[in-house]
Amino acid sequence: MEKTGNYIRFDWAMKHMLRDKANFGILEGLISVLLNDDVKIVEILESESNQDSDNDKFNRVDIKAKNSKGHLIIVEVQLTRQLYYLQRILYGTCKAITEHINIGDKYDQVKKVYSISILYCDYGQGDDYVYHGETVFKGIHTGNNLHVNMKENGVIIQHLPREVFPEYYLLRVNTFDKSPETYLDEWMQYLKKGTIKEDTHAPGLGQVREKLRLLSMTAEERRAYDEHMDNIMVQNDVLDTARDEGRAEGLAEGRAEGRAEGLEEGRAEERKKLIRSMHEKGLDDETIAGVTNTPVDIIRQILLAD
Repeated sequence: MEKTGNYIRFDWAMKHMLRDKANFGILEGLISVLLNDDVKIVEILESESNQDSDNDKFNRVDIKAKNSKGHLIIVEVQLTRQLYYLQRILYGTCKAITEHINIGDKYDQVKKVYSISILYCDYGQGDDYVYHGETVFKGIHTGNNLHVNMKENGVIIQHLPREVFPEYYLLRVNTFDKSPETYLDEWMQYLKKGTIKEDTHAPGLGQVREKLRLLSMTAEERRAYDEHMDNIMVQNDVLDTARDEGRAEGLAEGRAEGRAEGLEEGRAEERKKLIRSMHEKGLDDETIAGVTNTPVDIIRQILLAD
């Protein structure tokens, strides 16, 4: 039996609640299930990307943490599709590494990084709801993995590159559509539907049930939360409306010309109208780029020309 107890959405909890040490167990549960390891968070590490911002209404929110092994773990919720998302998470892991090594340190101080993306938007094509990527060096002829010898405390120890390089997990929430069979499935169901099995033993979900109930919010917290949910609904409506309006106007102009060059101009004008419409509705350049498949510098040229 599932408990539909109206739980707080995970992205809101990440931004406002899970940075409290008393609530670390929730985040530890998700990461432990995903990495198949007993993860204990030592501290939440602040950076520009994970501090509260009044301007960051709904696009994304993230937490950067350090576990008991000294590894860095980035957990990010992405609510809108972004054209260069893979490049951004690569940048995020690189930035995390450089932020936590001092000038003059030896390279053995470089931290292992795990990047976990919880995607509430359509991203990529595939038949799974969780994807994992890591750096592996394989022989092009033998197919064998490369082992690198490293000296630690006077002893030669072999390491695989994946023990050093960042690893990436993409959780495609919207793609999940099954009855939970594993702890990870139970987490995916909570992330998508907000429901939790009555008899769950999945790490972290018991604390979700205890600490993330809507009814436990103060009136002020509930107003802020409702505004957050309204912003998400408005955003999705803006994206759909702007896309449809731009396409309709552009195609109409193309048909009116009645010739190939007119249709091509219509398509170009469609994209420009869509970009302008989205900009007027308050969407940032990166979000517009993701929706229209237009480079950010071209978007800025179009907006500056107005």
